[in-house]
Amino acid sequence: MAHPAPFAASSAHDSPNGGSSGNGHTQLPLTPLPFTLDDARRIYRIDQWGTGYFGIGENGNVFVSPHGKKKGAKASPQVDLKALVDSLRQRGLETPLLIRFTDILKDRLGKIAKSFGKAITEHNYTGNYRAVYPIKVNQQNHVVEEVHLFGKEHGFGLEAGSKPELLAVLAIVDEDSTPIICNGFKDSSFIEAVILAGKLGRNIIPVVEKYSELKLILKHAKAHGVRPQIGVRVKLSARGAGRWESSSGARSKFGLFASEILEMMDELRAEGMLDCLKLLHCHVGSQINDIASVKRAITELARVYADLKKDGAGLEILDIGGGLGVDYDGSKSSTDGASINYTLQEYANDIVYYIKQVCDDEGISHPNIISESGRAMVAHHSVLIMDVMGWTAFERFRTAKELTKEQLAELTQPVATLYESYHALDEKTYRECYHDAVLARDQALSLFNLGYCPLKERAMAESLFYGICAKAHAITSKLENPPEEFSHLETQLAEIYFCNCSIFQSLPDAWAIDQVFPIMPIHRLAEEPTCRGILADITCDSDGKLDNFIGEYGNKPVLDLHPYTGERYELAAFLVGAYQETLGDLHNLFGDTNAVHVTVAADGTPMVEEVVEADTIREVLSYVQFDPEDLRRDFGKTVEKALQAGKLTLDEAKVLKDFYMSGLNSSTYLI
Repeated sequence: MAHPAPFAASSAHDSPNGGSSGNGHTQLPLTPLPFTLDDARRIYRIDQWGTGYFGIGENGNVFVSPHGKKKGAKASPQVDLKALVDSLRQRGLETPLLIRFTDILKDRLGKIAKSFGKAITEHNYTGNYRAVYPIKVNQQNHVVEEVHLFGKEHGFGLEAGSKPELLAVLAIVDEDSTPIICNGFKDSSFIEAVILAGKLGRNIIPVVEKYSELKLILKHAKAHGVRPQIGVRVKLSARGAGRWESSSGARSKFGLFASEILEMMDELRAEGMLDCLKLLHCHVGSQINDIASVKRAITELARVYADLKKDGAGLEILDIGGGLGVDYDGSKSSTDGASINYTLQEYANDIVYYIKQVCDDEGISHPNIISESGRAMVAHHSVLIMDVMGWTAFERFRTAKELTKEQLAELTQPVATLYESYHALDEKTYRECYHDAVLARDQALSLFNLGYCPLKERAMAESLFYGICAKAHAITSKLENPPEEFSHLETQLAEIYFCNCSIFQSLPDAWAIDQVFPIMPIHRLAEEPTCRGILADITCDSDGKLDNFIGEYGNKPVLDLHPYTGERYELAAFLVGAYQETLGDLHNLFGDTNAVHVTVAADGTPMVEEVVEADTIREVLSYVQFDPEDLRRDFGKTVEKALQAGKLTLDEAKVLKDFYMSGLNSSTYLI
């Protein structure tokens, strides 16, 4: 289980024992190099996925640079994440704790605007660029309001995909210049509200997702005397790449086929409203990992736009939808859904270039560009802090109790074989001893089930077998090409670290679709992480665990961790700002965690701007139709009956009642 330490380069003149090597040369002994912070950076790949926002400080703690790396300018202020968590705990905010770095959110919006601005300038593009934030990505009120506030200087807007989201957006947007895009299926009342909001002066565009919505738009536009802005989503033949590629293409859930759009054009023309068709929309997929998919889709979309524009549509806006990905593992690869093989600037360059190329070929003006890249906007700014409550370690199986010859002779034969294999196992015999152990373990279990092996010996067989596995793994992990049959040992011997959190509530994508988030300790990083573990939450569900992590050379089933000593040991999951808060459920009735909005002063001092307190047990119970007052009253009656029956003393009854009352008003998590 120990992490193999790197070795110093050896001399070509000294043998391991200081003498001749036999070929006229001697070699110095191989000396393990001390573990360094660079080793920690390499193990956790923080410099790759951190994109300048996160790193490891000289004190071995993770730091946060809310403004990212600054080239040719004053260094960005840094916040010690461990120190910040300690200070928040002093305020009474216990883990699990979600920290939202407001400055990172602002910086991300600025980077997106800057990248498209640079691409527009370099390509002599005559249209402009705006982003709209789909609030489904993170609908928390504080997040949406901050995105709206920071996006104003860039002309950014908001996107609503449902009736509740529309109600939220209409109340938040208080000026007429902010673009509001309405996607998703819409009923008559939804569309009427959009039409009236347009009459109110809002810059709002309903996107036709199915043909029947056009009928409703025309109906309400006539009823209220409005010439609305209308958008339409086209089903492209091009598909995205990655985990969500099936959400695009001809079989996608939303959008109109080309034939339906032409029919829509005819209907608008007949109504004298062809000039109202202002926006063409597409959806290539979420978290697109391959830039080639973006190029194909944008070229096809631009061709559709050009043909419709030349046919008389009043199109002015090309909405390229979402899809701009986040490099969760820092590998800059297109091989899985955890990474992307392009940069933000490359993405912006390709979008602008291919739209311009098609429009120039067709002799039409360049459209204004809108994107809906919510994941890229908000993922980086949220960090989930969780502390380890305990662990199950295999350390106890590394040694076996010494037995006398007489004691050994009394053992059931498979158990005796395991004992002998454990003590005989070394670099030369590990394969043979391991094979003997696998057979002997199975025989011992069979004999136990038949009643010929007592529980005490079964327990000994279990300990010996895992001890053999641990010794074999310690040997094979140091081999350059370890035998394939031993590759599972690292996972089999992984320690289980129990964390005070709910995977279902705070990291639902990790459970549902095996999304990989960067996870690592936020302190002790100057120490070598000698353990390999998986993370288990405090729910009673077996699926409440994490066993897929970022590694140096791809994903791995275990995480490099330090031994748990009983002292506070805190881990963090990074890049969790997109979807996780919205998708989280109430499994085991674990509710929202404490959330803190932090800004950072120029001198690096963190300032708490907002505290959003965790759900109380009272609140969570009410979500699932339990009345907390009824529960309190019924439990109180039960305690009174027990008191009268002499089952409890007066003091005991008071303790139980106080526990119940304080529990209703406390966090759903452990303290």
